[in-house]
Amino acid sequence: MSDAELYEIERLPIIVSFEERAAFSETYGFSGSQGVVFLEGQRVVPKMKPSDTVIIFMHPASTLNLMPLPVGMAQAGHHVLCAASRYAKNDTALIMEKVVADLGAYIRHAREVLGYKNIVLGGWSGGGSLAAFYQSEAENPTIASTPAGDAYDLTKADLQPADALMLIAAHIGRARTLSEWIDPSVKDENTPERRDNDLDIYAKSGPKPPFSENFMVEYRAAQRARVDKISNWVRNQLDTLKRQGGLEIERGFVVHRTMADPRFLDPLLEPNGRKPSWCYLGNPETVNTGPVGLARFSTLRAWLSQWCPDCTNANAVKNISGVSVPFLILENEADDCVPISHPSEIFAAADMADKTYVKIVGATHYYKDQQKHLNEAVAAIKSWLAERGFAD
Repeated sequence: MSDAELYEIERLPIIVSFEERAAFSETYGFSGSQGVVFLEGQRVVPKMKPSDTVIIFMHPASTLNLMPLPVGMAQAGHHVLCAASRYAKNDTALIMEKVVADLGAYIRHAREVLGYKNIVLGGWSGGGSLAAFYQSEAENPTIASTPAGDAYDLTKADLQPADALMLIAAHIGRARTLSEWIDPSVKDENTPERRDNDLDIYAKSGPKPPFSENFMVEYRAAQRARVDKISNWVRNQLDTLKRQGGLEIERGFVVHRTMADPRFLDPLLEPNGRKPSWCYLGNPETVNTGPVGLARFSTLRAWLSQWCPDCTNANAVKNISGVSVPFLILENEADDCVPISHPSEIFAAADMADKTYVKIVGATHYYKDQQKHLNEAVAAIKSWLAERGFAD
């Protein structure tokens, strides 16, 4: 796409609110605790170009209005709404079911207040499992409580289905991703320095790539065992608090060393165009112990809702089978975050009549310094939308 084809864009703030009373304050401020949830988003639109279609992007815990792809879609002539959840930039207490309700509020606002006829739901990165979860529940609502057993009825949330669904550089879900990234060498959750050297891929005397098939089987089993151990501890903590019957009903905790997927070190595992010994957050060994690691800080309820593989409702492979609208998956072939198996599994599970798989060769997760690859992704999405009547 040449510069001559790009539209000048404008950014318009979006404020959405709806009534909801929380049993206790789980986010700083008054989101829900005073009976109202306030959400802040941003509409990114091409100047002087009306449209009856809007692409809505939401990530459970990030804001996307400055990300290359949403901005690129607006510059290409599409109306884009970047929707921030109540947990924007802090997923410590995040409940996926509540994020679905937040997304539903934005979609109602887009149709009923902003006047858009067509809603295209865009799930980028961690927003992919959210988008699939939302659309599945909007088409066939079934969930009336969170994985912790708290009442939260999505069947009564007036979730309006989107008209099309796009998953872009998206993984299967936060819980599945954590189960493949968590460091299984940790032997004691309270003393992360105690580690099993045979499973510590960052230790000087530990295993090194290329990793054998037998090692990977052992490693994956140990990862899942650690996640299951934490999940069981969380359930026991919640049960104890409930039995006590007091005013203490929630706790926060720390999960150490959560960025140790051997695929980050070994390019022969699910090979693509990614850079070895690197990940989308930088050096994986540094990220493994840093403050921005996946699930580093969590509450008991948030763990079950977003990080426990057996508990979470946000699983794109499971959810996509309940989606009937036109569906696009776009894989970034050099993705340094999402492994190629994730979009492939999601696509295989999708059984709607209209589904499309696109691969952008050489593209990394964030398209950093990759304007050409970003243009290819935007052009592919633009073409797919036009073929289905979602372009003006």
